[in-house]
Amino acid sequence: MRRSQPFLVAALLDAATFAQASVPLDNFVLIDQNGTAQELYYQSDAKALVIIASDSSCGSTAADLERVKSLQKRFGADGARFMLLNSDPKTTRKSLRDYSVSQSADLPILHDDTQVISRALGLKATGDTLVINPGNWSVNWHGNLSGAHEGLAQLTKADASVALSSTAPESKGCALTWEPVESGLTYTADVAPILRDNCAVCHTTGGIAPWAMTGYEMVRGFSPMIREVLRTKRMPPWHADPEVGTFIHDKGISRKDLRTLVSWVEQGAVRGEGEDILAAKPVAWQDWPLGKPDLILEIPSYSVPATGVVDYQFPRIPNPLKKSVWVSAATVVPGDRSAVHHVLMGASELGVPVPEGRENVFDNYIIGYAPGNESAEMPEGTGVFVQPGTDFLFQMHYTPYGKQATDRTKVGLYFHKAAPKNFLRHTVVINPTIQIPPNTEASAQAAYFEFDKPAVVYSLVPHAHYRGKASKFELLLPDGTRQEVLNVPHYDFNWQRTYAFKEPLQVPTGGKLIHTTIYDNSVKNARNPDPERTVPWGLQSHDEMLYGAVSFAWVDETAAKPIHDKGLADTYQWVGFLDRNMDGRLSWPELPERMKKRLVQGFKMVDANGDGGLDAKELFALNKRQQAAQQPEQKTPPAR
Repeated sequence: MRRSQPFLVAALLDAATFAQASVPLDNFVLIDQNGTAQELYYQSDAKALVIIASDSSCGSTAADLERVKSLQKRFGADGARFMLLNSDPKTTRKSLRDYSVSQSADLPILHDDTQVISRALGLKATGDTLVINPGNWSVNWHGNLSGAHEGLAQLTKADASVALSSTAPESKGCALTWEPVESGLTYTADVAPILRDNCAVCHTTGGIAPWAMTGYEMVRGFSPMIREVLRTKRMPPWHADPEVGTFIHDKGISRKDLRTLVSWVEQGAVRGEGEDILAAKPVAWQDWPLGKPDLILEIPSYSVPATGVVDYQFPRIPNPLKKSVWVSAATVVPGDRSAVHHVLMGASELGVPVPEGRENVFDNYIIGYAPGNESAEMPEGTGVFVQPGTDFLFQMHYTPYGKQATDRTKVGLYFHKAAPKNFLRHTVVINPTIQIPPNTEASAQAAYFEFDKPAVVYSLVPHAHYRGKASKFELLLPDGTRQEVLNVPHYDFNWQRTYAFKEPLQVPTGGKLIHTTIYDNSVKNARNPDPERTVPWGLQSHDEMLYGAVSFAWVDETAAKPIHDKGLADTYQWVGFLDRNMDGRLSWPELPERMKKRLVQGFKMVDANGDGGLDAKELFALNKRQQAAQQPEQKTPPAR
């Protein structure tokens, strides 16, 4: 027997029933022309939300946009918000952005490349308009753009008679072009293969997902949630903008497969005839997906309390190996996934003392674990060098979850059979001076790392905490060219993904990798612990981080000839968050107060090239001189 449709899709496709029944709109997230994620339910503070079907290739679109501008002028001050919705599958984000600039369109143009949202909203032609009541997410008015002032006047309590669009002729739109959607979709023929290939590796017994796709009955029971998480981009947990960069191990889902899954749910989640492949051939969870490790380390156990805040733990394990190795890959298996927030791992270097402290893991970094980053494989031709007599170093972040737990996390290491060509290096673009203002929906904070030698960047990891909303990386070249290389418009704190380039990023000397994060410290952020607080940098999740991890190699370095200078690299990192105008040097106003006091008389002397600012090399030289001056004087022993 065919299952009843849980989402009243028929009502959504009938404009008259739509308005009369006040059917609540389901939430969705779409990316606009500027690469910004726009969520329907996030517009809850508007008195009215207006969504207009649009297509820049339609002859009437320019006239439609003028009508929209008129409505914005008339009703915008009364709390109405406007968005265009483009569902043409041939349209690119760039073309939408170019159109927006050419038309001076000051509103989001949503890119519905799967057409899932436009279909559900019942849009049929350009100019087709919905006036939505954010108070209950119902459609207050649905019709031609020319008459939209009627619904707007009702929601904003304005006088419709003075609306400039009221005397305009009716908008003559173009019919929207739809990609075909199959009817009669079934679980066995259409859906189970997609779930097996895209979802079941996590949604399996013992997997990291909260429920297992063990067969049709289980999937059907979760089908409303499947539709919801696809529409809101919560799943699959891959948040890189598909129009910025290409990455290996891409966990995204194709437009066709997404449309199939959503349509199957909306058609009633029918089983169909034939074998249930998820039940008959379940995908098995693997602790060691890269195969049997060459070395397994068990991190000392830790008792996590039921409640409270746990300080970071820094255990270390003496290296049990008797010979030097090059690490080629690693996998972390948390003992208690609910308690282990993240694991960072590195190795000490022979002859280099290791004081207690969280920075130590980064000196010879191996892997960072968080959900979504269970394994790390070093790029071809690179590795991490580990010598006997050293220690493996860890940074452990535990999060209590209501009951006492004992964690026994393991790490598996894999070694190169022969030495690779180069070292894999690691840096972090950070800004520990961030201050996120209270009650702010979008606070942008940025920093950069400048490469003083030619480098090859292999992967990037953006990281923030509960208030992280969006993140991006850009490459600023010495000639001033600025290129976006990774955009994460809908950042999700629950998933910490590594985005590894299919074609590694070539960075010339003087190239700057800029990392920007947008924070939502408002009441509209459901995860926000306290929107009234000015939020500083901090290790715990109730504070914030601007943290962009970068894996790279120096072009001129080889395994036989290391050139890594940690002190200079740290100075470049330091300059990267103090240099507000990103010109590569610190002017007097940009210097911290404690440094101004030290350089009141000596700024010009330190500014060796006389350019009016202190660059990383000048600051590094200053630091070396100060360190040398602090060393006790070495007296020459008397001759015998």
